[in-house]
Amino acid sequence: MAHSELIVDLRGRTIDSLDDFWDAVAAPCGLPEWFGRNLDAWADTIGTRGISAEIDAHDTLTVHVDRRGLFGGGRREARALAATFDGGRNRLVVHARH
Repeated sequence: MAHSELIVDLRGRTIDSLDDFWDAVAAPCGLPEWFGRNLDAWADTIGTRGISAEIDAHDTLTVHVDRRGLFGGGRREARALAATFDGGRNRLVVHARH
């Protein structure tokens, strides 16, 4: 069986807060209206699955972001969000701006 990957590329988008991140991933990740918009809900969604049919339909999830705003370095919220990704099945890739 082929490996399937859901790739969410947020490069070029302004993401200054966790709310901006939730807004950016909601549609491509198929998050339901009632999604909790917090780190525990996100960890359950990508880790245990069963909340988003879109994420559940793929073996892995990779989210690409720019190293600016929320991900510009040193922000506690960004570190906490990054910790919800396991680096294997679910990856957050922070790209240096060119």
